[in-house]
Amino acid sequence: MRTILLTLVCAMSLLAADLPRRAPGFSLPDLKGVQHDLADYHGKVVLLEFMQTTCPHCASFVEILDKVKQRFGPKLEILAISNPPDDQMKVEGYIAGYNITYPILFDCGQVAYSYLRVVQFDLPQVYLIDASGMIQRHYEYGPMSRDIFEGNGLMPEVERLVGLAGKK
Repeated sequence: MRTILLTLVCAMSLLAADLPRRAPGFSLPDLKGVQHDLADYHGKVVLLEFMQTTCPHCASFVEILDKVKQRFGPKLEILAISNPPDDQMKVEGYIAGYNITYPILFDCGQVAYSYLRVVQFDLPQVYLIDASGMIQRHYEYGPMSRDIFEGNGLMPEVERLVGLAGKK
């Protein structure tokens, strides 16, 4: 057990050592064909989620994102990015089924790779990007991040970044 904990701590340290880093730029279309360029959100905190319509953890995370959006309103932008095999019909049904108000963008995998730096990954993945365009936090769904995706752990993280943006 001690070896497993030590391995987890070392792995988390390596991941944390990679942050903060500049968020890779992108311009992706939403369901209506409107392009969303990350540069357009400069000056705002951005919560970027990589998701898929068939992911049960992504579906349950929608409620958390809705609470975060209600609390921070225009101080925070939420952008979700979907990759194949999701298509317009699946995303349209997902948006309607969960009453999603933030844009879900379509990526063929290039943007996901530029953030995650791996070809295969688990979902959801969340990046918190500060107002100056730097990735401050990265969360992958798993045992160590359940409070972020299922509880109240995300609120203080967003609060910290929104508070820092308001002081500039």
